[in-house]
Amino acid sequence: MRAGLPVTIELMTPNQPGQPPKMPIPGVRNLIAVGSGKGGVGKTTVAVNLAVGLGALGYRAGLMDADVYGPNVPLMMGVNRTPMASGDRIQPLEQFGVKLMSMGFLNPGDKPLVWRGPMLHSVVQQFLRGVDWGELDYLVIDLPPGTGDVQLSLIQTAPITGAIVVTTPSDVSLEDARKAVHMFHQVRVPILGIVENMSFLICPHCHERIDVFSHGGGRRTAAEMQVNFLAELPLDPQVRIGGDTGSPIVLRKGEGEPYLELARNAAARCDEAAKESGPKIEISD
Repeated sequence: MRAGLPVTIELMTPNQPGQPPKMPIPGVRNLIAVGSGKGGVGKTTVAVNLAVGLGALGYRAGLMDADVYGPNVPLMMGVNRTPMASGDRIQPLEQFGVKLMSMGFLNPGDKPLVWRGPMLHSVVQQFLRGVDWGELDYLVIDLPPGTGDVQLSLIQTAPITGAIVVTTPSDVSLEDARKAVHMFHQVRVPILGIVENMSFLICPHCHERIDVFSHGGGRRTAAEMQVNFLAELPLDPQVRIGGDTGSPIVLRKGEGEPYLELARNAAARCDEAAKESGPKIEISD
């Protein structure tokens, strides 16, 4: 049996020749990509509460749902309307002071999307540049889990300020989170930090802390990979209730404080990333 030839795969990063320049989104100061190495870690919950939290802190915030196969933002934000167009621009919906766009507004119900790379690229570009976002301090982008077409399309065409990687403390989740961090490093997107979701549970009866999915793995992984650790978010039934009823927990006094702290930390890391990358666009008040 004759041995085969070695296979060489060349990956083109956004800074290599042949790639179009990354054009800014008019009026949008910072783009925050929220990703995860795997599904089931609460990535969309984090993205929703981050965007609403930024709005609660006084920033102009938007939320773009790029998870086209599982667009849960409409349910979690309590919005089921259809966006309107004005000229050639889509007008985003708004809830809790946050501007919104999601495939769930355009393809409601249980009908699945069966799309491949070119169509995914097209919808990402439409959401980025065909939506009238106005003037925003932060546009939070909820990515699909993993490291596929949507992530690459976004990263190669938009100037991402930084990425947040969401994980649980379990070893299985952390293994995939490390892959997501490496992916963002490879395409030269700054990592704003790691978020450990479902970090702990406070028993409602005895009030003792229970580490359901282990604990501390996110902080340890952040230290090992030399990235910031942004937050430990609790496993709280009220988080699930808030997501199911379209009432994000970050809006609840006291209970929402961990998510407000995440928003503060993310904003601070964006400022640091902006200083490292050079001047940003200025938008009027």
